[in-house]
Formats: sequence, structure tokens, C-alpha cells
Amino acid sequence: MQGKIKYKYSARMWKHHSYGGWHFVTLPKDLSKEIRENLKFQEEAWGRMKVMAQIEDTTWETAIWFDTKMETYVLPIKAEIRKKEKIEIDQVLDIKLWI
Repeated sequence: MQGKIKYKYSARMWKHHSYGGWHFVTLPKDLSKEIRENLKFQEEAWGRMKVMAQIEDTTWETAIWFDTKMETYVLPIKAEIRKKEKIEIDQVLDIKLWI
């Protein structure tokens, strides 16, 4: 993770309402604003930004996505991570991101 900016926050995991919906944690708006102001140049199509994420003992390569309706980034939590760390909907998670 050397040379990357580290962010830490806590957020509640939620499930999108669509069938088979994805699970996400929403980044705090102030943190999203800071990331967007300083690192927006790293965004790819549809507001996607590559990151390294960590929850508990699990670290993985993923991306955050800027949600224009919520005006914040969201971090998808795939099934593999949820199972490994026994994460439930509405659970508050301590998250580390490296961008």
C-alpha cells in the first residue's frame, strides 16, 4: 500500500433494493468530497475509482463508485468478503481504503 493515501471510516452495510441486489457501504459525504476534490483525475467511466479496501483481516482490490444521487462514493462488498468476515446487513464496519 506504499505511496497511496489511506482513509479510515465506519459505515453500515446495506443492500440495494434490486433483485439479487449488491451490498454496499456508503462513504461519509465529507470524505467523498475530499476524495473527489483531490483525486477525481483517477476516476474512470461512471465515477469508478480503483482502491484497496480492508475490513477486519481481509484486504482486496476493488473500486468505489460515485453515486450522483447520493453525492457520495459507495464501496461494494462482494459475497466472498461478506462470508469470510461474517458480515450482515446493517452491521457497522470499520473500513480502510487506500487510493
